[in-house]
Amino acid sequence: MAISVGAAAPDFTLKDQSQKEVKLSEFQGKKNVVIVFYPLDWSPVCTNEHICLVNDMRRFEELDAQVLGVSVDSAWSHKAFAEKMGIKYPLLADFQPRGAVGEKYGVYLADKGITGRAIAIVDRSGKIAWFKNYDIPTLPDVKEVSEALAKLKN
Repeated sequence: MAISVGAAAPDFTLKDQSQKEVKLSEFQGKKNVVIVFYPLDWSPVCTNEHICLVNDMRRFEELDAQVLGVSVDSAWSHKAFAEKMGIKYPLLADFQPRGAVGEKYGVYLADKGITGRAIAIVDRSGKIAWFKNYDIPTLPDVKEVSEALAKLKN
């Protein structure tokens, strides 16, 4: 079951594409966090989703938000994908145990062995401020996400 708006965001620590540990709670009191759950590096829709995020990164920075990508891919896959795509934000490996963080947020699809496509905004207080699940073949609307973030800033 997907997490609900207003609930405390489950904390996690995962390694990014540079093997650096990223802990969600480290952003508490500092920045809003946009957690982008996606199925797999290199797949067509995921690639397009990250192109949109990279192209809109200035907007996320203006809104003082940290973007974190999360999938079941390994840190090595994330490293190659980030280099190829020009991704500067952390891509987190929900790899071992597979999908454990996605499971906490209700987006891990155990029957497929992948994370579903969803975006969660965690506010500075550590609560889920906005959450949306998307069909796997659907490209999320980055503008919709930045509008939800802008409401937090006001």
